[in-house]
Amino acid sequence: MARAVNVLSLVLFAMCLRQCHAGAHLLVSKIILNEHIVEGKDMTVQYTIYNVGTSAAQSVFLNDESFSPEDFKLDKGLLSASWDRIQQKGNVTHTVIVAPLAPGVFNISWAQLTYKSVDSDDRQVGFSNSPGFIQVVPYPDYSRKFEHHVVDWLAFAVMSLPTVLLPWLLWYRSSSKYESIKKTV
Repeated sequence: MARAVNVLSLVLFAMCLRQCHAGAHLLVSKIILNEHIVEGKDMTVQYTIYNVGTSAAQSVFLNDESFSPEDFKLDKGLLSASWDRIQQKGNVTHTVIVAPLAPGVFNISWAQLTYKSVDSDDRQVGFSNSPGFIQVVPYPDYSRKFEHHVVDWLAFAVMSLPTVLLPWLLWYRSSSKYESIKKTV
């Protein structure tokens, strides 16, 4: 639902910009793709840049400072990216994978985008949407709710085996004893 609202707002904003201005106009969408954000597990952040203007954008630079090194470990990708040119009605996608280092609530703010239109040398600045506050769940809580618990089930099977095996062995011994007596008679 949130993704649909983001895309709809980008489209409406793009339609407004198209009627008001000429030149390159870039819109940035910042989306966290994970359903559950867990301490120590990868969190995927996707940036999509749309050029909704009437000309190409050049010297495009994306920078995101909302993931501090004290709170997040950068696993893959770069928090700063650049493109020489984004064509009119074109788009690019940039993905970063970070891992939260501790549980808690974190404010994930906007990313900054700077670019120039091919038509002018004026540098323009834009900002992405802000995903807002995210709840990072401690790993033991996540594990308790969502993992398969194979070790727990194996321990259960080992502990319940004597209560099933012991009566069966007693029955088998007495049954085989009476079967041998029945055969001799």
